[in-house]
Amino acid sequence: MKKNQKEWQEVRLGDISDINSNILQKSDNYTYINYLDTGNITKGIIDNIQKIPIYDIPSRAKRKVDIGDIIYSTVRPIQKHYGIIKNYIDNMIVSTGFITIKVKEYIADKYFIYYNIIQDNITNYLQMIAEQSVSTYPSIKPSDLSNMIIKLPPLEEQKKIASVLSSLDDKIELNNRMNKILEEMAQTIFKEWFVNFNFPSEEGKPYKDSGGKMIESELGAIPDGWKVDSLSNVANFLNGLAMQKFRNKDNNFIYVLKIKELRQGFTDINSDKVRIDIDKDYIVNNGDIIFSWSGTLMTDIWCGGIAGLNQHLFKVTSDKFEKWFYYFWIKKHLENFILIARDKTTTMGHIKREHLDKALVLIPNTKLLNKANDIFNPIIEQIINLRIENQKLASIRDTLLPKLMSGEIKIK
Repeated sequence: MKKNQKEWQEVRLGDISDINSNILQKSDNYTYINYLDTGNITKGIIDNIQKIPIYDIPSRAKRKVDIGDIIYSTVRPIQKHYGIIKNYIDNMIVSTGFITIKVKEYIADKYFIYYNIIQDNITNYLQMIAEQSVSTYPSIKPSDLSNMIIKLPPLEEQKKIASVLSSLDDKIELNNRMNKILEEMAQTIFKEWFVNFNFPSEEGKPYKDSGGKMIESELGAIPDGWKVDSLSNVANFLNGLAMQKFRNKDNNFIYVLKIKELRQGFTDINSDKVRIDIDKDYIVNNGDIIFSWSGTLMTDIWCGGIAGLNQHLFKVTSDKFEKWFYYFWIKKHLENFILIARDKTTTMGHIKREHLDKALVLIPNTKLLNKANDIFNPIIEQIINLRIENQKLASIRDTLLPKLMSGEIKIK
């Protein structure tokens, strides 16, 4: 059903909102701030808000925001460092790397405006403007957003459109919270069993409390019947390819998984493309464990769909152990790996295979390992399922977004 053009108006974003209107003042007399920088939010998902005492705040911490405010990074819009503040956070300050937008809600719905300006065609347009800038990094100015023309339906219709899109994002956010709980729960159990040795004994009591026998090892006293081995022995670490050697020459391609994609959890139209006929060992699928060993060291369960494994990333597999086992042991050693990488004199810190050889793990007896499999496997499976569901929900949202914003699909 096509829109009735008379119901829609074209307005400047600056006429229906206040841009960069709320600046931190000395008179605010805060003792601390909750601070967000541009690198800690991507496509509306906030990774980390830092609570910082007022005497130690960064020089870039200038812009006050409140619930309902939109924040949009000035640098490289294509990286999609934007979001909307959904919940009240006291003393919330964002970096001057953001443009802040406070929508005049008697004219427009804040969520409608948010979804309008995060459309891919808008992002690409702003990226084009940014690339023409003379600043060090491709950047946009507040006026670039302020002068943007928005097509507005009546306010009630704006709210209905925004409600459809935000319901999908709310479900994605709920799944993310559930996954965080599942991961923290699994981490806690892993630590109790494999670090503190508080796994259940034959009598049902924690092993330590039941007087379980301990033996000496390279890692100190460990439960009787357990073995010490290295990460490199319990799992296979396959390094990716230099994908620039396999660039696609037609439309039969897959996207490349690099550190950027691993961090954001998905590939997109800005990801590199590679021929689909690369060696199947270097193709990544949902549920694969990926470990970035260079630059930004991190490990994660990939759920962003089929992709080609780039160099500087390991695809980790094992024909001996379930994926939870080596995933959590990598996580256990990750902090030490990061410290090793920081000590490198090269531009990009990294670890070597010798560090995997030296990273020791504990292998329990078969009976306890099977019991652990029964606990950890369903948790990992649920995490993967929720992440895959999120990718599908995001795809639905991104398909609906331009159709709803243009009026091609009308909400009754």
